Amino acid sequence: MMQTKQNLFRFHGGLHLPGHKEISTAHAIGNVFIPSRLVLPLQQHIGESSEAIVNEGDQVLKGQIIAKANGYVSVPLHAPTSGTVTQIIEQPVPHPSGLSATCIIIKPDHKDQWIELQETADYRHMDPSALRNRIRDAGIVGLGGAGFPAFIKLNPGARTAIDELIINAAECEPYISCDDMLMRERAVDVIEGARIMKHALQARRCLIGIEDNKPEACAALTEALTKLGYNDIEIISIPTIYPAGGEKQLIKVLTGKESPSHGLPLDIGVVCQNVATAAAVYQAVIHNRPLISRIVTLTGRGINNPGNHELLIGTPVNEWVEHCGGYDESIERLVMGGPMMGFNLGTDNIPVIKTSNCILALGQGEFSVSSSNPMPCIRCGACMDVCPAKLLPQQLYWQAYARDFDKIQDYNLFDCIECGCCSYVCPSHIPLVQYYRFAKTEIWAQERDKTKSDHARIRHEFRLERLEREKLEREERMRKKKAALKTGKDKATKEKKKDAIEAALARVREKQKQSDIQAKNIDNLSAEQQHKIDEIDARRKHEQDNSTS
Repeated sequence: MMQTKQNLFRFHGGLHLPGHKEISTAHAIGNVFIPSRLVLPLQQHIGESSEAIVNEGDQVLKGQIIAKANGYVSVPLHAPTSGTVTQIIEQPVPHPSGLSATCIIIKPDHKDQWIELQETADYRHMDPSALRNRIRDAGIVGLGGAGFPAFIKLNPGARTAIDELIINAAECEPYISCDDMLMRERAVDVIEGARIMKHALQARRCLIGIEDNKPEACAALTEALTKLGYNDIEIISIPTIYPAGGEKQLIKVLTGKESPSHGLPLDIGVVCQNVATAAAVYQAVIHNRPLISRIVTLTGRGINNPGNHELLIGTPVNEWVEHCGGYDESIERLVMGGPMMGFNLGTDNIPVIKTSNCILALGQGEFSVSSSNPMPCIRCGACMDVCPAKLLPQQLYWQAYARDFDKIQDYNLFDCIECGCCSYVCPSHIPLVQYYRFAKTEIWAQERDKTKSDHARIRHEFRLERLEREKLEREERMRKKKAALKTGKDKATKEKKKDAIEAALARVREKQKQSDIQAKNIDNLSAEQQHKIDEIDARRKHEQDNSTS
């Protein structure tokens, strides 16, 4: 089903940019090739990085989990092919900072041997929660560039259902054509993946928004939808204007709804997913294959053979470029992503990761957004006219330039999607987006420092509280001990006195007893003596009587 442009809405600002997409769409998607080594950063998505569960020297199979999810906002990492884990070390990774991060290095054995894949169940009979867990276990993140774990966005939360699931097929940035080619060649994967996500969200409607500069892709999707016989998905052609592929901008165009500042599309009943994410969900749920490869665009005048290729996650860019015929001598700079929102690379010795959608080799003077020699701001207001987020880029610039990171937030800095429209139209060639990124980075750093400081303060206060508590507990123990000693001493004194009294009484009783015995003895002696006297008197009397007679 197709919807006409007259039924659409319009977001503020935006630009009509030269597409340059024909450079990389002349040929079909290139087949996967296996490089000499795979470099797999543990951090390939928003949230907590995954945690390695393999060791150096381990043999791994294609699709095997080599790093587990380390927290809720995290997904596992899988081996893109079979081989040997040779190292787990710090390596340069795709990031504007150019810094290194922990990576698992795999040396392929070129057998490309899969793990034993489990049988899949009919997703239509699966509980949405179980379906989300399967998507998480497959390591799928948003492949449009942000890299947010897909299973979280497929959770409606407190809502029983979502109003609209929007599949982002706009691919609005110049040069990038990986989604375009995906839709042309694998439209069924996209449609089936969209239906799976619709089931997970219990969404009422599913809309696929595609820019009108992709007629072949639009036709392929429509044909696939007709062939499959589904009538619960709408394919909607939208005007080609940058950045129509921005999440909030696409939602505005298709539904007229505006996502709240500092809020999520979920707050207004909408979830937005990329077409490549939909295709990856299809492969994970229907074929039980984890996210181990993706389509990436290699383009620009600085490349000898531009095109789109399906690459194993972890493929070094330099090996890929060499595989495609190398650089043209006119190359001036290398960009990861598009010319508007991408970032310059200082080296091509970095891997393709899950969020990599384009490697752009720009020739001399090709598509320059800002000059290396900016001039003072002339306050023309052109940046404000094109800002799709309805911000005041000039004010943001002044506050960032002055490093006033408190005041800059009063101008909704974090609503900036860093699309680069303001930098593109600036007549003074000021790299405005770079100032905004700098301000965001500094604010995040301050918040991290504040969080660390707060934690340190809390730990210090807790320590003081613990020491005070332990002091009071010691004092209480000493008090009780003294009281116990005093009680014991008093008791001992009383016992001693009692014993003395008892001893005295015993002595008195003993003396009394002795006196009684002596008195009794005296009484007994007197009786005996009287008896003897009586005997003597009786004898004498007898003797006298005998003498008289």
